[in-house]
Amino acid sequence: MASESRSMEGKVAIVTGAGRGIGRAIAMLIAKEGGSVIVNDIGASLDGEGISAGPAEEVVAEIKAAGGKAAANTLSITEYKNGGAIVDHALSEFGRLDAVVNNAGILRDRIFHKMQESDWLDVLNVHLNGSFNLSIAAAQQFRKQESGAYVHMTSTSGLVGQTGQANYMAAKMGLVGLGRGIALDLARYNVRSNMVAPFAWSRMVSSVPAETPEMQARMERAKTLTPETVAPLVTYLLSDLASGISGQIFCVRKNEVFLFNQPRPIRAIHRSEGWTPASLGEQLKGAFSSSFTPPEESRDVFSWPSI
Repeated sequence: MASESRSMEGKVAIVTGAGRGIGRAIAMLIAKEGGSVIVNDIGASLDGEGISAGPAEEVVAEIKAAGGKAAANTLSITEYKNGGAIVDHALSEFGRLDAVVNNAGILRDRIFHKMQESDWLDVLNVHLNGSFNLSIAAAQQFRKQESGAYVHMTSTSGLVGQTGQANYMAAKMGLVGLGRGIALDLARYNVRSNMVAPFAWSRMVSSVPAETPEMQARMERAKTLTPETVAPLVTYLLSDLASGISGQIFCVRKNEVFLFNQPRPIRAIHRSEGWTPASLGEQLKGAFSSSFTPPEESRDVFSWPSI
């Protein structure tokens, strides 16, 4: 798997949800860039049902056929103990661990008032708890060796918004908090942690209903956003080329790379004698309303065709 720039030469990475889509593309590029990969995927359906070793094993076979190094792992990240077992697999298979990509996820889209408890808990369990389980296990190794890098896959659905995805939005924004926390706590050990919101045609995107001509046209455009366009940014952030970059939120859409801002105070009002509901009613709207963030969806913010 020759490459002009082997940015992951000698490094070992764990990629969750790597049996298909974005995870597969990331695993393939890491291997092409000289890294060894633990391809973690339980082979479940989009909503988290079923188990199959097939997807992970197929990706490993592809990587090896191209001259790369990889091993399949089908442990579920939703079990706390499996985080340590996946890290141990990387250490026993390749002798080290340098990078973790928290990519695995499921969808249970529902309008909020129709959402069931299982829709909420299952989505958070995979995206957020699963990412914690693997990250905390990897942190022990990263701390010991005083190096390492994480990429947590967030989403513009969480960063901006998407109808019918309150559970997914909460999970993806939770990953931003997790990633920022890791960046702060492990900085002293030379460990980096960043977030990436990908635009790419995948099982998740294809499952979104396209009920209007506008949505149908948008979905057709989305088909040009291949998972392979996401992998370079993720691989870069895992490599030493991104030294010094941590705690940031990036977005990639085809040939565009964006840096997202993060919540900071933008306006303030004060009253020396304190506030009452009535006095807030007199001042707050007038002072703040021009800076309110409207309840938009991702497509409202990214309204232009991808480049």
